[in-house]
Amino acid sequence: MVGYGAGTEEAFLIERANEGDQAAFGTLVERYQNAVYNLAYRMLGSPEEAEDAAQEIFVRIYRQLARYDPERKFSTWVLTIATNYCIDQLRRRRMQLVPLENIIPWARAREAGPEGEALSRESRDEVQRLLRELPEKYRAVLVLRYWQDLSCAEIADILKLPEGTVKTQLHRARKALGQLIEGQEQREEHNALSRV
Repeated sequence: MVGYGAGTEEAFLIERANEGDQAAFGTLVERYQNAVYNLAYRMLGSPEEAEDAAQEIFVRIYRQLARYDPERKFSTWVLTIATNYCIDQLRRRRMQLVPLENIIPWARAREAGPEGEALSRESRDEVQRLLRELPEKYRAVLVLRYWQDLSCAEIADILKLPEGTVKTQLHRARKALGQLIEGQEQREEHNALSRV
């Protein structure tokens, strides 16, 4: 969508869904299910949690649909609910003292064919593990910027932060992620040398 608010077709679907039309809401779910699932997966770290989160997020969207402000971009509103839900889940998890998984090696050469595909899949898993090491505020801005491809202004709207704060958090998040990668590479190098 270009600009703010919902497009004509989307506005019609939102209106119909508000009137109880399940098919209209189903169409909205279909449009946003991939974005919501991907955000939840990147923030929470596992496919199972992401599926559960996506279901709960859409329940919340349905319940709050009457409060949607048509002046706002609908996709931003949906991702705001999804992000807030995921941040709440991460806070609950931290309060329950769930241990973080160990990071496995980051750097892998990209190769063609089945081996390259396996390495690419492994790299995605490694990125996911590294993301779990970051504080929620950094994880949220990275996921929204690089996986949802949102601008700093859109991220600021979703997280209810000044745009300058989002830029600062993005900078710090990239730096923190870089330090995690560097630390992992140093551990790999040390382990390799100790085996020689």
